[in-house]
Amino acid sequence: MRFGVPLGLVHPGIWRDLTVEADRLGFESVWMPEHLVFATDLSTAAYPGTGRPGIVPSTPLFDAPAHLCALAAVTERIRLGTAVYLFALRHPFVAARAFATLDHVSGGRAIAGVGAGWYAGEWQAAGIDFGSRGRRLDEAIDVARRLWSEDVVEHHGEFFDFGEVAFEPKPRGIPILAGGESPAALRRAVARCDGWIGMPHTLESARPQLDRLRRHLGDRDRPFEITVHAYELAGPEEVGAWAALGVDRMIVRPWTRTGEALDALRRFAADYGVARR
Repeated sequence: MRFGVPLGLVHPGIWRDLTVEADRLGFESVWMPEHLVFATDLSTAAYPGTGRPGIVPSTPLFDAPAHLCALAAVTERIRLGTAVYLFALRHPFVAARAFATLDHVSGGRAIAGVGAGWYAGEWQAAGIDFGSRGRRLDEAIDVARRLWSEDVVEHHGEFFDFGEVAFEPKPRGIPILAGGESPAALRRAVARCDGWIGMPHTLESARPQLDRLRRHLGDRDRPFEITVHAYELAGPEEVGAWAALGVDRMIVRPWTRTGEALDALRRFAADYGVARR
């Protein structure tokens, strides 16, 4: 089992220290959330399944790949991922360039966690149709993969259209993980991506989601990794049960407040044998 750390659940003021400590302790990855902009009109901000706004417009937002580049400069081994980046809110040239830069600066440690998103307000603010975001993301992923691997690329699609271009330097091989739990998100993960990132779950709530994912996986013969956010672990003995469900990576939060995050991370590393893993 690999363990990741969610940076979005602590104050940005300790992101650097928490990442450096996670790297020292042997955590496999850190993960940064991403939004482009928040609208002050909350009528489009109801979080799915709750009916309550899922955003606070005054929340500080950062360009995730750019911020992860800064964290790459002060770490050596830890992987640097997004959970998740709204890849299709940008032209593929912009999104592909951002992650290729992160991969280059970090020495091949970038992970592109991507999603279609749930919040209509930022799509509307950017002047991009919210209803077609899934198709737009699918096309953007396909274009980015070609930019990262082919000498020259020409594309004429539903959302993006351009003549022959070159894109250098090529990244070392950026894994793309799809977030989301809708049928479309699961299909996207299996058909176009290298893995899947789930929402926060307990063992019980994760089982039906993973069952659905396995049905989509079918006879896929290419490597596929499963990442879950598991914030309510009962203890180290629970890790085996997650592994038995097919989970490869657990993003954990062993703290409840920013002030205790560093010490809690150290205790978790000792209790769960993070360095040995």
